[in-house]
Amino acid sequence: MPALMNLTSHSRAARVASACSVSRTQRASSRICRAVNQISSPSDEPSTRSPLERAAIGLATAAAVVMGTFSPLVLEPPPAHAILVASDPVKNAQAILRNALPINNKPIRQIQKDLESISEALRIPGSKSLGPVSRAIRASQDVLTRQRDAIVKDFAPEKKDFGLENIEKLQVALNEFQATVEAKDKQAVPIKQREALTYVGNIEEAMVKGFPFQVPPEYADRPLLLGRATLEMKISCRETPEGPQTVVQTVVLDGYNAPVSAGQFLDLVLRKFYDNMEIQRADGFVVQFGDPEGPADGFVDPKTGDIRRVPFEVKVIGDKEPIYDFTLEDLGRVNEQPVLPFNAYGTLAWARNEFENNSASSQVFFLLKESELTPTGSNLLDGRFAVFGYITQGQDALADFKVGDKIEYVKVIDGAQNLKNGPSA
Repeated sequence: MPALMNLTSHSRAARVASACSVSRTQRASSRICRAVNQISSPSDEPSTRSPLERAAIGLATAAAVVMGTFSPLVLEPPPAHAILVASDPVKNAQAILRNALPINNKPIRQIQKDLESISEALRIPGSKSLGPVSRAIRASQDVLTRQRDAIVKDFAPEKKDFGLENIEKLQVALNEFQATVEAKDKQAVPIKQREALTYVGNIEEAMVKGFPFQVPPEYADRPLLLGRATLEMKISCRETPEGPQTVVQTVVLDGYNAPVSAGQFLDLVLRKFYDNMEIQRADGFVVQFGDPEGPADGFVDPKTGDIRRVPFEVKVIGDKEPIYDFTLEDLGRVNEQPVLPFNAYGTLAWARNEFENNSASSQVFFLLKESELTPTGSNLLDGRFAVFGYITQGQDALADFKVGDKIEYVKVIDGAQNLKNGPSA
């Protein structure tokens, strides 16, 4: 497993500063150098944390969660001046993936918002919650009826039939949903909500036109996922509360926001790299795997004989394209939120050496989100490790995984056609 190294504020600034001399595109270089000036300039506003606090609570703490070095600092609450957000972060993987789609259609986003609000309404005890649920359904029906044309006109031409099909399915689902509420069947509400939101997500995906940005030339020859892919992962668990179990999980990779990260993982899946591999870490913080047998700590590319590395990649909300090679900490952007955050139980990301941003290769981890360890509004992993997917079904089983449990297979269910420069390329 990759190991940690020591961190000082000076070494961080020096490391980033030296990167300004690396040959890159003029646009990327100027952005990096400006960020370095902000990091190292004596005119910066004084930090309220000492260098030791920044190291211990910031990067070092985050790294301890992921890279195999446990620190009791992980258990400490964030300082009072930690990052604040306007509202509680979205913790549902499906909702995060819907929000991450590169679309801008207000009617369908309003329907999504109304239907997602039902989860909060269900916290109201007894039948009192059914009133807000019914209002949310009616609001969704109203938008779908009145603004159908505005929704349809945003479909990508090649996806229009798929989009129209899901509009019809959504209309039927909303009618059935309302009937469920009128029957006061509260237990069925989450089931009908998930069904309706599935159709909403399909409608939104039908609006994505092409690919939203160009991958930097230096990484354009890597395996790239230019869209999304759905995987099935089967794990044999030797010991659970119910005895030995075989678990099947669904994982969605998001190439719209992490094409290089998701593409290189999908490439390994298609090579069956992870099949019959054991879980190598399961400590209540993360479930980690991907370290192959032998001296190499990653995937050895048969074309070169060298370990293939994965460049660090993160897309920030509001940016048109991802950042490569540098963490948000490196660039002084720790207050900004990634499109793919570590909010959901079962977030999938690359493991790497703490101070080598581009050192990932084949080792990945699923995060077991606990608010006491990564406090809401102050997630210590966001922008420091590269997220590229989420478990969308079966994530609860992660808590039962133990070192030595076997991954029987990881296979592609949908989206293999979105991979460019794959194993056969």
